[in-house]
Amino acid sequence: MTRPNPNTGWLTDEEQHAWRSMLLAYQNVFDGMDKQLRGEVKIPHAYYIILAMLSEAPERTLRMTELARLTRASQSRTSHAVAALEERGWVRREPCPSDRRGHLATLTEAGFATVVAAAPNHVAEVRRLVFDRLTPTQVHQLGEIMDSINDGQ
Repeated sequence: MTRPNPNTGWLTDEEQHAWRSMLLAYQNVFDGMDKQLRGEVKIPHAYYIILAMLSEAPERTLRMTELARLTRASQSRTSHAVAALEERGWVRREPCPSDRRGHLATLTEAGFATVVAAAPNHVAEVRRLVFDRLTPTQVHQLGEIMDSINDGQ
């Protein structure tokens, strides 16, 4: 194992391999999910995540700022995506009654029906791309690794 140069902080060979493997795996999974959703639901994966987050929220409603935080997207990007989903009749945006500056995004019945219809194939694709390739021990390890990476984010 090559040690990093303390003056540069370069990655070791093992770290470099792990880093590049993680990036490639992420891109493969993301591309697969995006292709599946664009083919079946005609939306990008990022829009599906918005629909899914709203479907799990109380009253299927979230403040736009919270939706942006949950999806790890900028408020501008979230607003653009919600506008596109509004055009399809899947999301409704309204002013927040407790804060005149804020807005709420609510999943409509048509949006919920879209999530319900898309979910089985979405889950099947997640299984195909990730979990079918792993042992139960690896699934547990993957969860622990991702939790470690995500701590403090």
